[in-house]
Amino acid sequence: MAAVQVDKDLLRAQFVGKNLSEAITPAVVLDLAKVEANCNLMLEAAEKLQLSWRAHIKTHKTEELTRLQVGDKDSSPVNLIVSTVIEAEKLVPLLKEYQGKGRKVNVLYSFPLYPSCIDRLAAVSASLGTGALTVMVDHADQVPFLSTLAAKSGGNAPLVFLKVNIGSNRAGVIPGSRACTELIDALLASEEAGSSVLLGVYTHAGHSYATRKDWEAMNILSDEFEALKQVAEQVRDKRAPGKDPLVLSVGATPTATTIQHPDLATTNGVNGGTNGTNGTNGHHQASPDIDDTKTADLLTTVPTSHLKHLFKTLKSSGFTLEVHAGVYPTLDIQQLAAHARDSRTLNSSMVAISVLADVASIYPSRGPDSCTEALVNAGCIALGREPCEDKGTPAGQHYSAWGILMPWRELASAPAPGPEFPARHEGWEVAKLSQEHGVLRWVGRKEDEVPLKVGQKVRIWPNHSCITGAAHAYYLVVDTRNKGREDEIVDVWVRWNGW
Repeated sequence: MAAVQVDKDLLRAQFVGKNLSEAITPAVVLDLAKVEANCNLMLEAAEKLQLSWRAHIKTHKTEELTRLQVGDKDSSPVNLIVSTVIEAEKLVPLLKEYQGKGRKVNVLYSFPLYPSCIDRLAAVSASLGTGALTVMVDHADQVPFLSTLAAKSGGNAPLVFLKVNIGSNRAGVIPGSRACTELIDALLASEEAGSSVLLGVYTHAGHSYATRKDWEAMNILSDEFEALKQVAEQVRDKRAPGKDPLVLSVGATPTATTIQHPDLATTNGVNGGTNGTNGTNGHHQASPDIDDTKTADLLTTVPTSHLKHLFKTLKSSGFTLEVHAGVYPTLDIQQLAAHARDSRTLNSSMVAISVLADVASIYPSRGPDSCTEALVNAGCIALGREPCEDKGTPAGQHYSAWGILMPWRELASAPAPGPEFPARHEGWEVAKLSQEHGVLRWVGRKEDEVPLKVGQKVRIWPNHSCITGAAHAYYLVVDTRNKGREDEIVDVWVRWNGW
């Protein structure tokens, strides 16, 4: 079901060429330079390690950013994930464009299958043809829906991922459980009947957002592969011979981005080989604040040896290894807190999303310990009410606010999250939210306070860009590579909101 759609051409006529100071607030802003750099880092890492890559578009829900996520190499497949059916429907013209260029396409609807989505998914499958639609299944009672989907798709048997739960307890079957065995048997029977094709096994490590040490999420990435290996071996033992290799699909931005560790590429026996499944978008630019000459020396004490051995073992066993992620192009405060990489390869300068707001009022000495508070016109409707989990001991000392003011313009000297974040945090934070009200609070020494003034525009880094984006119909796009015009709006990207 579509939300009210806005006219992209009208929006571009209204905003392009203007400065952010002229924009209506609250508004969500993307920095094209940072988005492109973050996309390229993932494409290059997957290619160097010869891993299949599947990009999730749920964070942004736009055609423009989807193009950046899959790159422009005509030899690489376009594998995508959507979280709503409308995303899949809106992708059809773009995917048909890629098919016309000879690229193989596949879109995964990542929510477990249910009856009311069948007709719309069938239309997507019929438009794109055989092998272009994948669905998720995590219960044996969902399997009969597959034959209905195939019939309504004009005979296109859907590809299927078996969803595995490795600890996040959001969806999926537990490896080794009776429910897992029953689901495997049901899916294999469906495949033999011609109603579906079992593509592989899939997991999402949502609990990796709670990591707080550099590269710690790499351990969870290994756990994902180990769990999927267990289920895939059970499938292979029961499956009829002559089938395509099973795909083991793992990810979440914290775990997936750990494959960017330079030790994996330089000592994994691939050394940037050209036989990977993906490429870059043709004009690589690393993060503006990363020194590429130093990155190669970044060999921190992390479990790369185990992961490299696991890659080798799984590949030699005939499995196809796939990584997936969604929030990595924009990043956000949650990603900085998770420390999936270290501060040289993941830092606040890479966060590509912000919410533009106006300071409406100032309240000197109103906050705790007589700190200053201020009011902005971005409450939970504009920012979302998504927490950044306080993992500190004792509780209440680590960052637990709803957003952080970006060092920008008059606030250029304000502190930003650093290597010790979220344990150490200071500066202007969104301390309280109501529907349209955001209350800022200065955290830190009063003598270090960077003053605000009524009428000033500020930009807020949100905790979770997926939730923040959902509050807005479109993104205002700037490009900080345009020196002297960093705040000029260069494009407007309309989101595919709704379900």
